Amino acid sequence: MKIYKDLFNKIISPENLFSAWDEFKKGKRDRKDVMIFEHDLERNIFNLHGDLKSKRYRHGPYAGFYIHDPKLRHIHKATVRDRILHHAVYSVLNEIFEPMFISDSFSCRIGKGTHKGVDRMEEMLRKVSRNNTEICYGLKCDVQKFFNSVDHRILLSILEKRIGDDDTMWLLEQIVKSFESDRSVLFFPKGVPIGNLTSQLFANVYMGDFDRFIKHTLKVKYYVRYTDDFVIVSRDKAYLEDLIAPIQGFLKEKLELNLHPDKVSIRKYSQGIDFLGYLVFPHYRLLRKKTKRRIERKIERGLMACNAGLITREALDQSFQSYLGVLSHANTHGLAEGLKNKYWFWLSQ
Repeated sequence: MKIYKDLFNKIISPENLFSAWDEFKKGKRDRKDVMIFEHDLERNIFNLHGDLKSKRYRHGPYAGFYIHDPKLRHIHKATVRDRILHHAVYSVLNEIFEPMFISDSFSCRIGKGTHKGVDRMEEMLRKVSRNNTEICYGLKCDVQKFFNSVDHRILLSILEKRIGDDDTMWLLEQIVKSFESDRSVLFFPKGVPIGNLTSQLFANVYMGDFDRFIKHTLKVKYYVRYTDDFVIVSRDKAYLEDLIAPIQGFLKEKLELNLHPDKVSIRKYSQGIDFLGYLVFPHYRLLRKKTKRRIERKIERGLMACNAGLITREALDQSFQSYLGVLSHANTHGLAEGLKNKYWFWLSQ
């Protein structure tokens, strides 16, 4: 296994920090905190570089807020300065860890995503069921409070297996230890904030060992994962039932994680397999009712914000088209047409 050294200067170089700024600012330049930072951009970037080089850098506090997506989530937003650093770290480390990830991990990776993940699960179901000529099942699992449960000590030890650079590990400690969730206990801090770009990479790194356990130790052939949600497909229901105990054992013993007790299920393909907001059946795909309600609520809130002058009509239309894109990945022609009619009716009032 290759160990990577001399990463620190690459991460903190002014060139990488300015490149990180270019990535970070996309779609955010009209936000007040971003405009303030940009007003004196060069000085701010070189000050950040100097603090990192001298190790005076300390991660700032987070601003917390809640969103419904569809369940209530507590998002933590770092300062502009820290988020630029997150982009700088991500740009270097992702190149190192990306080749380690299995192809059937779909969260926050280039060329992957939710729709590709659902497509891949559907492909597995068709193959295992031999085009629905045989009964097959999907074991669906969800890790309980995943982001809040990531153990700092374990995460840093996994990162250190590939990073033989003390300065880079110092920097990663600054980021990882900048946040603790309510699941932390004395001497055992836990949690990474959902709002950080680095948290997306850390999640894949953390669950990478689990992926390899599933594929190499348990030798599971048909497995697909998106962050903390995963599905295993088989024609043998008893085989899937027998996998639950070793899966829970590995998660608890190696990663200090638990399966959500209410979100472990085995269903026939003909009953629909629930994954990433869609219900996949042999010949069609539907949106989950919660996903449909979430889209309707977001469209309504967008219309209210537009009417109040908080967002532009262009931004509203772009948002609406993105929701239609979600609908296009399921058999929802009637729902899409209904939303279009309501949307134009609302705008005409």
